[in-house]
Amino acid sequence: MAQRSTATTSKPARWWQTGVIYEIYSRSYQDSNRDGIGDLQGIKLRLPYLVELGVDTIWLSPIYVSPMLDLGYDIVDYTAIDPVFGSLVDFDELVAAAHEYGLKIILDLVPNHTSDQHVWFRESRASRENPKRNWYIWHDPASGVNLPNNWLSEFGGSAWQYDPATSQYYYHAFLAAQPDLNWRNPQVRSAIYDVMRFWLRRGVDGFRVDVIWHLIKDDRIRDNPVNPRYRLGDPPHHAVVPLYTQDRPEVQEIVREMRSVVDEFSDRVLIGEIYLPLDRLVAYYGRGLSGVHLPFNFSLLSAPWRARTLATLIDEYEAALPPCGWPNWVLGNHDRPRIATRVGQAQARVAAMLLLTLRGTPTIYYGDEIGMEQASLGADQIRDPLEKNVPGLGLGRDGCRTPMQWDDTQEAGFSSTKPWLPVPDVSREVNVAAQRHDAASIYQLYRRLVHLRRVRPALALGSYRPLKADGELLLFLREMDDARLLVALNLGEDPISVRLPDELARGHVLLSSFLDRSGEASLTDLDLRPNEGILVEVSTTGRGEHRPETPPISRPGNSAR
Repeated sequence: MAQRSTATTSKPARWWQTGVIYEIYSRSYQDSNRDGIGDLQGIKLRLPYLVELGVDTIWLSPIYVSPMLDLGYDIVDYTAIDPVFGSLVDFDELVAAAHEYGLKIILDLVPNHTSDQHVWFRESRASRENPKRNWYIWHDPASGVNLPNNWLSEFGGSAWQYDPATSQYYYHAFLAAQPDLNWRNPQVRSAIYDVMRFWLRRGVDGFRVDVIWHLIKDDRIRDNPVNPRYRLGDPPHHAVVPLYTQDRPEVQEIVREMRSVVDEFSDRVLIGEIYLPLDRLVAYYGRGLSGVHLPFNFSLLSAPWRARTLATLIDEYEAALPPCGWPNWVLGNHDRPRIATRVGQAQARVAAMLLLTLRGTPTIYYGDEIGMEQASLGADQIRDPLEKNVPGLGLGRDGCRTPMQWDDTQEAGFSSTKPWLPVPDVSREVNVAAQRHDAASIYQLYRRLVHLRRVRPALALGSYRPLKADGELLLFLREMDDARLLVALNLGEDPISVRLPDELARGHVLLSSFLDRSGEASLTDLDLRPNEGILVEVSTTGRGEHRPETPPISRPGNSAR
């Protein structure tokens, strides 16, 4: 019945292993100065809410000075705060307040490219002889007139932009206004490492590194192979296989160097954004775990929501992890459609249980804890350059970046003026204020799950043991010392009867995704309703023991206005 069990690390657990990460899209969390855009003071106002939810770490999307052509991922100054978000004083106040609440702060580091308005690039394009010319990737036209090669931008079209002043092309993996830095240049590396130290000295607890697998490109500028699986309607850049523009072997040296910079400071974390197959993803842990602490595992973002598919995916991931490599799971982020839209509201509750009971560090995307859905926007409301450049393929990201829904007022408590992206009408029903008063809400489910991770060490640090199951049942154990927690998830719309062996005969239901049952249960005859997940403490003496501490439905007056 039982299959392979994963081992747990024998070293003392670190905060980034036991905690829950919460991603905030900075423009959309809380507007404090009535300009319709979220800011640092707004995030500071909402810290009590994050404490109430129970998360441990806040990851902020880019807040640096930027012309905002890619909404902050095109940076003009890496060591200054864009005025739309506030100031360095505001940032320092946020870090201090977060730490006072016991929360960690992680910044988005965007080292692959800058804005074309950055002083580095302005110097680089000034002339071929400029000392910073080699800080970016320049190349002559092929055969005197043609593009250097067939490399494609992820935002549509060629990745080469011609500069008539110097008669060369520069490379950009994204917008033409986002030229890629040349990471083969030691001066570039040193400059970015100094940026990291600047923020680490200001108290940040680590970085999530944007597109880290992009950093090194082929020095021979070879054509990428044509993708034989490309079909009309696929994203245009999928027409080639990015063999020479992504995941180059030399990138691992850079990852090691970034890790060494972080390790100059006590107890910090390095997280990498990496969209790669699992066997290539785990290489970013580095030899002897000298790479990123957490290469983001995005497999749940695109996997078919079927129990057998997910069971195989989890097993393959666990098997691929290097010894002592710590796993992590991501259910939603600022680039992908929201989970409640991908799987439906009923399964969104089951998804929450999966995310917060799997072995490894979970990341929650803001608003998923209240079941926010992908918003539909009119053509005149689009802000995302990807959607503008490559329309009609469903690649736009605005729908998952709409303002946080705090209450049922016109702008959902996010702002007192028209926000930068529209607030969906459904916010009148789907909001924090309504759900914190509803004991059966998805918000209260998230709170209880996060709380159980804190008070049940087996959930935070225990091993993972899959159990054989059929159909749409996902079944596994989390085990640590004498504690055994059974997770049973029904990913289907039909009831399921669970049959387990005598060794798992009885237990105490700690939590149901419907939040309407607990107490003693027979595990040899356990029935799950459609779209239900349950968490059971398996009895070792035939009786349920160690009743869970249930978090109260607290309502701090300043948490959700």
